[in-house]
Amino acid sequence: MTLKALTLAALLAMSTTATAEVKIALDGKPDMEQSGSYNWAFAFGNALKAGGMETREMPAGSVGNEAEKFDQVSTGLLEVSLSDVRSIAQVDPFIYGVRLPYIFDDAAHMDRAVAAGNVFERLNNSLAAQDVRVAALVPIGPSSGIITTTQAVRNPADMSSLRMRALDDAQIAMYQAWGSSGTIVPWGEVPAGLQTGVIDGYLNSPFVPVMFGQTDFVRHFSDAGVIIPMRAVLMSKAWYDGLTDAERATVDAAVVAADAANREWLAKASESGLTALEEKSVTVQRLTAEERAVFREASKAVYESDLMPSADVKIWTDLSDANR
Repeated sequence: MTLKALTLAALLAMSTTATAEVKIALDGKPDMEQSGSYNWAFAFGNALKAGGMETREMPAGSVGNEAEKFDQVSTGLLEVSLSDVRSIAQVDPFIYGVRLPYIFDDAAHMDRAVAAGNVFERLNNSLAAQDVRVAALVPIGPSSGIITTTQAVRNPADMSSLRMRALDDAQIAMYQAWGSSGTIVPWGEVPAGLQTGVIDGYLNSPFVPVMFGQTDFVRHFSDAGVIIPMRAVLMSKAWYDGLTDAERATVDAAVVAADAANREWLAKASESGLTALEEKSVTVQRLTAEERAVFREASKAVYESDLMPSADVKIWTDLSDANR
């Protein structure tokens, strides 16, 4: 093949990359009733299709674990992924501010704070060298409560004998501030850990025990409203930058539509998540504002620890206070 032909072939390959099928890696079951992230993915995919772009949902786990998904987005093999926020934190730990306990009252409060602080712009500047961009933060369900196997919880004292599953050192510090203890356990090992007593509970949205079939051994849920459980929508920067102006506008509009669909679902899910647990014979402790305030006050120790730079903590708390 001549040099001219090789060059033409390369240009044709580059020109079709952006318009090829858009693969969307899911993070869980395609459940419109119980999954906030799937509500986002479904609305996003439909908006792309309406704009003339082909899409394909990739089932959870089908393209690898979180690290593998990040690598595939980075290399352009995967266009869109619903990923753990820790995937961003490996590049810029500033994202961990969204997981400070009680930093946000609700998703609307989070949206205002993130917009006011130009958080996406900061994160995307950090991620650019990895050829990754973050397009959205997606609540997967109502704010996290305390999920336990034996002990119903209404105040930190109820947790004194419990060992809780933690995502990371930040959650361990939070449990310690509450007078409990935590240990880092991979999600896949949580069911066995709960059934064998290695752990006594974990923190997550009320839908999670139902979605993952844990209600035979999870017995209690406390509506403490600690953290908004969420996924980060990561996109291949090379793919996004290679879109035509019209295609990029379609993708941007699809993100807006998907965010709206997710927030609409979330507004309804705040109560239905609790009733779904009760229908499975899980007791629900609906905490009063005063009871939640006790947890909030105890959680301040996490803000004053060295788990995040104090300057970053101040940025997040200032954004939270200014946009409440």
